[in-house]
Amino acid sequence: MGNRVMCMKKKDVITSNVRDGSRSKRVNRSQRKLLSDEEMLHRRALSMAINQAQLSQRFDGSMSKRVGSTSSRRRTLSDPFSNTKQGPDFLESLTVKKFILVHGEGFGAWCWYKTIASLEESGLSPVTVDLAASGFNMTDANRVSTLEEYSKPLIELLKDLPEEEKVILVGHSTGGACVSYALEWFPEKISKAIFICATMVSDGQRPFDVFADELGSAERFMKESQFLIYGNGKGKPATGFMFEKQHMKGLYFNQSPNKDIALSMISMRPVPLGPMMEKVSLSAERYGKGRRFYVQTLDDLALSPDVQEKVVRENSPEGVYKIKGSDHCPFFSKPQSLHKILLEIAHIP
Repeated sequence: MGNRVMCMKKKDVITSNVRDGSRSKRVNRSQRKLLSDEEMLHRRALSMAINQAQLSQRFDGSMSKRVGSTSSRRRTLSDPFSNTKQGPDFLESLTVKKFILVHGEGFGAWCWYKTIASLEESGLSPVTVDLAASGFNMTDANRVSTLEEYSKPLIELLKDLPEEEKVILVGHSTGGACVSYALEWFPEKISKAIFICATMVSDGQRPFDVFADELGSAERFMKESQFLIYGNGKGKPATGFMFEKQHMKGLYFNQSPNKDIALSMISMRPVPLGPMMEKVSLSAERYGKGRRFYVQTLDDLALSPDVQEKVVRENSPEGVYKIKGSDHCPFFSKPQSLHKILLEIAHIP
């Protein structure tokens, strides 16, 4: 090998160096492009969140002619959603075309950016909401102590609905508690409620109780958790919590693309603790009459499939759907499968 190097002509050495330099430049360009793409993704999601917050006041939404297939069967989805366009008459058969998307703990309206785009392309009208102290809602998380306060933006949105208009309400993770709360308040305005790996609580249950198998009892969590926030001082009760970034990555995003993880790491906010520890009052006369559907995520490390099965057994939704290969955030890890399920539920008579 030494003789080969010694016998190389000068021009060969130069050529080799030039090639190495070109490769280095290509790598640098690729890295710069990746960073640029991530920044563009973040800006797009934030811009979309702002736009949707504005649209939510008017319930506007772009319409197109593409829709998906129908089904009311319990099934497991693993195949991507087909982009084949359907006829406009299929869309016209829908009686409810508006979705309100409710995020889970720490997230905001920004997390739905892929779902918003796909629903709009299908001719539907998605509307997002930032719960109190979430996303662009600047309420101090340390001042949000009840589920009523946490859900206020959603409740106001439903109050402003035109008379006789109905929506499909979609809740992710602890946002499911807000969906249940809204069902109790406005059962006549909610056509269907979809719980995505969510806290579909029973009457008298706390949203945190659903996570008890994962995080331990609420009492133990309040005493021992290292993630608690004491906004009113260390000697007073905790006001919120927020997992460290490495914990969040492992719990929420074990199947999600790196770009979406990066977006989440700079966008997630502390979670108000009070609403998670409040027992929810639900009546058979109001909440009990709502049409509820549950979406299970089968590679979820934040709310395990076993716990989700327990939630389903204890609350008996009308339909159950399962997504293979999805972590706790199917809107990131399996957006096409989630989109297909939302369309299928929308088309159930």
